[in-house]
Amino acid sequence: MKLYCDQMLVRLGRWLRAAGYDTSIAREGMSDLEIFQEAQRDHRLIITRDHHFLEMDKGSGLVVWLSGNGVEECVRELSQKNSLNWLFDPFSRCLVCNHIFQEPTISALEQVPEKVRSECKVFWYCPECDQVFWEGSHTKRMREQLKLWQEKK
Repeated sequence: MKLYCDQMLVRLGRWLRAAGYDTSIAREGMSDLEIFQEAQRDHRLIITRDHHFLEMDKGSGLVVWLSGNGVEECVRELSQKNSLNWLFDPFSRCLVCNHIFQEPTISALEQVPEKVRSECKVFWYCPECDQVFWEGSHTKRMREQLKLWQEKK
């Protein structure tokens, strides 16, 4: 499942990436029509709080409209409407650019502070951002949040 979040749902889009979903996030300043056309071209489901997308959709099923205000409400509503698996493939995609992570090379790992390299076992490399990420306390908290959302379905 390929997804597309508009600017209202940037945080939700990053959580969807954390869960492993291929999720585009609209760039700042894009019009609704540009977003809709890009989603159509890339065969992505648009997730939005903007009712204008429903008018453009005309029953094609390309738009999932959410009424929730916060991330928690949107997660609950999206889970009900699309039965997402929040543990689909956690931390397989870059939260910044959506690229699939790769195994870091030795030269890429040299970007990581030595103390972190000695303490951490799990590393991810984004070839698009040219950054190495590692399993830290924030990742563990995010993983726990994904588990909670999956259990609440």
